Amino acid sequence: MVGHNFLVSNTVIITSPDKVMFKDRGETKADLAAYYEAVEAPLMATIGGRPVLLQRYPNGAGGPSFFQKRVPEKRPDWLQTAVVSTPNGTTSDALVAADLSHVLWAVNLGCLGFHPWAYHAATPDFTDELRIDLDPSPGVTFDMVREGASVVKTLLDELGIAGFPKTTGSRGIHVYVNVAPGLDSYEVRAAAVALARELERRRPDLMTWQWWKEERGTRVFIDYNQNAPHKTVFGAWGVRATEDARVSAPFTWDELPTVEIGDLTIATVPPRLAANGDPWAAMYDNPQSLQPLLDMSASDTANGMMDAPWPPVYPAQPNEPPRVNPSRAKKKTT
Repeated sequence: MVGHNFLVSNTVIITSPDKVMFKDRGETKADLAAYYEAVEAPLMATIGGRPVLLQRYPNGAGGPSFFQKRVPEKRPDWLQTAVVSTPNGTTSDALVAADLSHVLWAVNLGCLGFHPWAYHAATPDFTDELRIDLDPSPGVTFDMVREGASVVKTLLDELGIAGFPKTTGSRGIHVYVNVAPGLDSYEVRAAAVALARELERRRPDLMTWQWWKEERGTRVFIDYNQNAPHKTVFGAWGVRATEDARVSAPFTWDELPTVEIGDLTIATVPPRLAANGDPWAAMYDNPQSLQPLLDMSASDTANGMMDAPWPPVYPAQPNEPPRVNPSRAKKKTT
């Protein structure tokens, strides 16, 4: 194989298959392609049919990278794309993860993992995933993130909403909810804001929804804005550009007390999947209503709460507070 291109998935040719993508471990581009072949079924269950943002590492995980939303003009005729937009209205033709060949085509360009949109290309007006991002602030340990995820599960269970966890492959945990058809991204974000606020009410010592970093303290931040329109997050089963080639790996709630991010890598995840199956298998056949969270959102609004702050790249939104650090706003009024 060394020094020779080779064909995978009946369509895609992997060029320079012996190029080392993880220098401390030795895995090559061919190994990366083999990994995605090994996790094809659960990978396509979660990102199949979705537009994806590519993060390319031409020289491997230790080198520079760049995000690519727009697919190159020179591309195979069979490659499927979809028009995606930015908050300011700029559009691009993004890759659709239509099947494994599309994934491997991106891998051949040096893409390690994928950042999928929260909708399918065929139904762009309907957001079908709620993504609960438990982001550790400075000083937050992974044990604290685990505890935060347990609080999330308790709340979702009380509301009758099924959530499914995965490691981010970095320092946090994501919990996904398969959303029943009919909601747009603004409604799903509103549900995420309501959930984040309720989590802080329950565990203000551990969790926070505060957008401004100066107000978070040493707490787990529930990044509700990961559900804002046009946002993407690092997708399940994707390989991170870390020295140990970590995977953003789904796991079961029973595994929460013992799951370790560093144990889930390009080498360990395929045999784990073969032995235990897809921890998210039950998610796809059971779309969830977010009405309990939308009712909480309506209650917060009725009680005089404004919308939570949006990221600076978005236009000003109705009922949004001023986008200024609280300490800076305080200085202006004194």
